[in-house]
Amino acid sequence: MLRLGRREFAPDEPVIMAIVNRTPDSFYDQGATFRDEPALARVEQAVAEGAAIIDIGGVKAGPGEEVTAEEEARRVLGFVSEVRRRFPDVVISVDTWRATVGEAACEAGADLLNDAWGGVDPGLAEVAARYRVGLVCTHAGGAEPRTRPHRVTYDDVVADILRVTLGLAERAVALGVPRESVLIDPGHDFGKNTRHSLEATRRLGEMVETGWPVLVSLSNKDFVGETLDRPLKERVIGTLATTAVSAWLGAQVYRVHEVAETRQVLDMVASIAGHRPPAVARRGLA
Repeated sequence: MLRLGRREFAPDEPVIMAIVNRTPDSFYDQGATFRDEPALARVEQAVAEGAAIIDIGGVKAGPGEEVTAEEEARRVLGFVSEVRRRFPDVVISVDTWRATVGEAACEAGADLLNDAWGGVDPGLAEVAARYRVGLVCTHAGGAEPRTRPHRVTYDDVVADILRVTLGLAERAVALGVPRESVLIDPGHDFGKNTRHSLEATRRLGEMVETGWPVLVSLSNKDFVGETLDRPLKERVIGTLATTAVSAWLGAQVYRVHEVAETRQVLDMVASIAGHRPPAVARRGLA
């Protein structure tokens, strides 16, 4: 059972994490939710469409203008408090690698710390333990935050993903993070080229077999664009195809931009797998 905030999720229950970027230069929406009102509208829509988790980030993942911890906190904390007030049952995740920001986010009402840069600040797991909130343990190939991979190589990328994420997860539990609130993430595109991300997807079952709930962040990423040779705004179909494969292989949490479309994909896969009955079953019965 995965437990985050007030919510519990069964092992075969797919969970959508909706992305809400509090940045003026986010790679996909180009700052569409930087201001409060559009961001709150995005949360309301995402929840209505089936998102159980809202992932709030104050720094874009890619290179760009420096964002200090103080500025990141300014972008995120008040918004976390307001989302907590308006949506008491939604799981609030904060996408940060900084322990100071993570601690302030927990004070503001966050339920989950999404450490997308793979423990670059070891103090973030300590914060999660102290506040008894969840933690996402990600493989980033040892990359520094906001850097792109350059000629990165692995003897076996999935073996490295398992070594790093399982190590981070066990450390988190040893520190006091509730075991049922720890997730592992292969970190598509982070410290990886396109072939690495494709292999991580193809062998996702190896992560699932560890017993830790697996989170995948696939939405409109460069590995999808390169695989299909599609620009940023034409990657939704490739993303959804990758989502379906990941769901079939057993991933549980999906960090996405397109909530409604992802919900349909996950429901369809769950029904094929026998975990969910059809919403309507009239054919051949009349």
